[in-house]
Amino acid sequence: MSSPVPALDRRGLSAALFAYVLWGLFPLYWYLLRSVPAVQTVAHRVLWCAVFVFGWLALRGERGSPWRSLAAPRVLPMLAASSVLISANWGVYIWAVTHGRVLDASLGYFMGPLANVLVGVLVLRERLRGLQWCAVGLAAAGVLWLTVSLGTLPWVSLALATSFCLYGLIRKLVAVGALQGLAIESGILLLPALAWLAWSEVRGEGAFGHGGLTSDALLVFGGALTALPLIGFAYGARRLPYSLLGLLQYLSPTLQLLCGLLLGEPFPRDKLVGFSFIWMGLAVYAADGWFRGRRAA
Repeated sequence: MSSPVPALDRRGLSAALFAYVLWGLFPLYWYLLRSVPAVQTVAHRVLWCAVFVFGWLALRGERGSPWRSLAAPRVLPMLAASSVLISANWGVYIWAVTHGRVLDASLGYFMGPLANVLVGVLVLRERLRGLQWCAVGLAAAGVLWLTVSLGTLPWVSLALATSFCLYGLIRKLVAVGALQGLAIESGILLLPALAWLAWSEVRGEGAFGHGGLTSDALLVFGGALTALPLIGFAYGARRLPYSLLGLLQYLSPTLQLLCGLLLGEPFPRDKLVGFSFIWMGLAVYAADGWFRGRRAA
């Protein structure tokens, strides 16, 4: 007699969906701040994210938990590296949104799972199966097509996929909770962010306090929007099967693609062909994982 299938955790599913949908709709939010320089937006994102995260930890009575996490060996240098990667990822992403490159940004996150496969081979010495090599080959063909047909390397997509992939690798290797890790990363980035904001103000280029109440509110609330999906994702990841999370991760770049079309970005045939190669690679990769899961079950 077969064992009963465990009931799906509805709260975990709701939290994961909340995170992925919010990440997918981010372009519409950051587009409202297109008049603010991208680096200033990132600096405000760091500042207000730190305020939100440390405030959240204080309300939960866990103010000391990030500092206790630093007692473990190699945590500080590795989180320093992850903080640089995630800030670079935020900077490229916000620049892309505010410069009419949302479709390129969505392509970067579609490429994310396949970038993870390559990192597994190159860094973790994992061995790929035949279908996984086929998926990587299709994605590489898509990047090559975009480079030749558009006359330029799709650097936005590659930068986003690479930075987030390496960020995920570091966070995988460091045994620190999602909220505590975000608090440490925010603390590391806080002084550079404050210094940049002060420098911008001295040069007369500061946006905060000079662009109207709506712009200021969007900059402040952007910190909470940075932290909330990470918290929701961490909650859902502990309660849902990894295979389900693997399918849900495609929700974000799909919504980002729709946001780009909604914002009026052109989607020429040459770009569609490149996207199609990468989508075929993702389909092969997902099918391989699904069949292996069925076989194991």
